Amino acid sequence: MDRINSKLYLQNCYIMAENERLRKKAELLNQENQQLLSELKHRLSQAGPSNNNNNSNNNNNGGGKNNSIPDLNLTNCSSSKNASSKSKKK
Repeated sequence: MDRINSKLYLQNCYIMAENERLRKKAELLNQENQQLLSELKHRLSQAGPSNNNNNSNNNNNGGGKNNSIPDLNLTNCSSSKNASSKSKKK
């Protein structure tokens, strides 16, 4: 029984270490995504309204605005939970 507990304890330690590594990696990727999103928003704002008019004229969907930027924070929570649950299943 002690041998089984020791083996499970070691597996748990490995899983926790892997989760921490993945959590740090996800945090770095989130920061990179936020920087890229900020740069994209900045570039789009510098492009000016003439660029938006050209895009809406080229679209056949009623001239609606097609350059909406998704909020990456909404998807990060679920993806980090999925990553940690996948590593627990190993």
